[in-house]
Parts: sequence; structure tokens; C-alpha cells
Amino acid sequence: MTRRCFGLDVHREFAQVAIWQDGSVRQAGQIPATPEGLRRFADSLGPSDEVALEATCNTHAIAKLLAGRVARVVISNPQKTRAIAEAKVKTDKVDAAVLAELLACDYLPSVWLADDATHALRRQVARRAHIVRQRTRLKNQVQAILHRNLIARCPAADLFGHKGRRWLAAQDLPADERLAVAALLRQLDFHGHELRVIDAELGRVALASVEVKRLMTIPGVDATVALSIVAAVGDFARFRTPEKLVSYLGLNPRVTQSGGQPAAHGRITKQGRAHARGMLVEAAWAASKTPGPLRAFYQRVRARRGMQVAVVATARKLAVLCWHLVTKGQDYAFARPSLTAQKLRRLELKAGLPSKRGQKGKAAGYSLKEVRARENALNEQAERAYAQMVADWQAKAPATKTVGVAAANGARLSRPSDRATAARQASAPEPALRSGVDHAHSAA
Repeated sequence: MTRRCFGLDVHREFAQVAIWQDGSVRQAGQIPATPEGLRRFADSLGPSDEVALEATCNTHAIAKLLAGRVARVVISNPQKTRAIAEAKVKTDKVDAAVLAELLACDYLPSVWLADDATHALRRQVARRAHIVRQRTRLKNQVQAILHRNLIARCPAADLFGHKGRRWLAAQDLPADERLAVAALLRQLDFHGHELRVIDAELGRVALASVEVKRLMTIPGVDATVALSIVAAVGDFARFRTPEKLVSYLGLNPRVTQSGGQPAAHGRITKQGRAHARGMLVEAAWAASKTPGPLRAFYQRVRARRGMQVAVVATARKLAVLCWHLVTKGQDYAFARPSLTAQKLRRLELKAGLPSKRGQKGKAAGYSLKEVRARENALNEQAERAYAQMVADWQAKAPATKTVGVAAANGARLSRPSDRATAARQASAPEPALRSGVDHAHSAA
């Protein structure tokens, strides 16, 4: 049998089909985007056929129905399929034909098809994020009502807690505004109940995941952040290097280079899953306030580039760190044992495990000041060792004025610099955040 490549331009109700065979493309009409229609289409395919379709809302379900019936199913990345995105004539037939031709030439940029467990975890994480956004929106509406009626801020720490609600009920509001506040509070209670339900489900998933518990050893990374990273990445082994993972999460800078000029590095690309990238940034803010090498890294970048750039650079460092921990099967070298135990215990309570009040558990050490002080002292020692290691880096040799292969490949220009900028230009030992542990032990 000759090779056949099918291109599917998928919509909600139907999919346009084009077939490439023997160097030519022909249209095969439309098929309904229903389980029955897709099964009939799959029955007409041979074991050597190949199918290509763009990533969209129902792509996973269609690829799951076609998998096993054909040689391979390729899901195209719409952002990288420039032949379709920049076409002058863009119709369903043209898109399906381009997909079939690119698949036949093996020029189709594909995306990874997640397994069922990872896909379910992604849906749960996305649902939790949606609930959190709804609760934030409702709280902002209540605050707006108080603001437009010239009511001062609530003296309680939490406006929506018990004390805050008692204070809110005592405020003099117009009748319609009072009804609006009551309706918003009812919606807020409903979403709070739904959030507890989804947190319990995700807690049980996290307790059964070795990767999630390993990532929770990093300061600033709790179960929510770890689950978001694991759901977005899926299989860490599919990334050969940590730089591949950084690029997948959109934390790498844009690079522009042409001719003999050096490469210009701009802002981050912000490609990939925005929720996981946002979770890494939130974790970076927390890590920048915790003693350890991560805080030293944040402070070093902040002194040169400012706070916003420093926190994004720390988020990138966290992504690299997550790749090393998961692929090498190791916990974070500078983890605080009492803090990690407290995170796990909080996760167990969210998952519905019994509270065991009055009994001394694994997280009891976190409530002792001397235990926390001892762990902070060790992390501060590691932070000083990391800062000293960075200060000892040597600057690169001055770049020559000859324009050659380095400039054509987009290399940066290296100029003589003082001791402060030498740390930025030189390369760190592998891995950077673990190399200071020997200095810390020797100093002790």
C-alpha cells in the first residue's frame, strides 16, 4: 500500500479531511465531529496511514479515538504552523491540505500528547484556578461596594472571616447595596465549598505522587505549585536538558540576531502554559524571602536589574531546579525538614486525613522556635557560601574585534568587567544551587 497522510481541520461540529497520496492532495469532504462519525472514519483508515490535526479543545478526544488505528497521530502546534497562520487564502480545505502536505514532508511541528492521568490532572488544576479567580472577583466586588459608599477599611485582618463579616453587617449601606453584598457573600460561600472539595481531590493526588512531594522540599513551593508544575510538564524525561523545560514554560528570553551582529536578548517569550509559569513566579516571590541560595541569587540579580527581572530569573532557576530534582530522583539539598513536614501535614489535612489533635506528629518541630532558628542558620550559611562562590567566579577574556563564527552564531560580546559583573558573565558549576553545600560543610 502506498503512503497516505490525512489532514483534519477540526471544528466543533465537523472536521474537513484532506488526503495526501503519491505527491498530490485531494479533498475527502467533511466528517461529523462525534464519537460515531469519528469511529466510522477510523474504520476506513489503514494501519499504515498517518493523521495530522491542530491542537484545539477537542483534540485529545479525537486523537484518543484514532490512536491504535493508524501508524501515528500528529498534533500540530498552531503557533508554529506558519504555513496556515500566514496564508493569504485561509479556508477549511486549504488548512486541511496544508496539514496533510506538511505531515507527508515531516515538517509539521508537533506537540506532546499527554496521557489520561496527566490530562485529568490538568483539568483539575485548571478548575481550581477558575474557582480561585471567581472568588477573587467576588471579593473585589464587595470591596468596590464599600469604596463607593465611602466606608473605611475593615479593622479585621480578613474582611470575609467571622470578625470581618460581623463588621460588614454593621455598616450603614443602602438597601440595594446590602442585598448585593448578601448575594455576593452567598456566591463566595458556594465557591469556598467547591474550593475545599477540589483541594481534597488534589490533595489525594499529591500524596500519591513522588514528584509532587519531592518538589515540595523547595522553599516557596507548596502542593498547589508542585501540582501545577507536574500537570503542565507531565513526563520530565521528555526534556533532554533543563533549558528545554525552561523554553517549554516560556521563561527563556527572546533572541534576535542577524548578520555579524551579536545576539540581542529581550523579554521572556511567555510561551507554553501560563498558569504553571505564574505559579513559578509566585513561588519565586516566596523563595526570595527565605534564607538560602535562592535568596542570594534573587538579591544578586535585583542589585543589577531590579526586582521584577530578578523574580522572573528566580522562577527560571526554580524550573531548572525542578528538572534536576525529578530527573535525578533527589530532594532539595537545602530543604528545611520541619517546613517540609509541615507542608505535608497540611496537605494531609486538606485531603481529609484525621487531624489527631493532642498527639505529637511529624510536623511538631515546626512549632518550636529553636528548631526553626537552627534550620534558618544552616540555610543562611549555605546562602553565604553560594554568594562567596559567585564572587569567586572569574571574568571571561575580552572578545576580539574580529567578526567570525561566534558572532554569526549569535554569541554575546564579552567585555572586561569588574568583580561585581564577573559573576554574571562566567558560568556556574553544575548544578549551581547545589555547589555551595561543600562550602557550607567546610565552613561548619
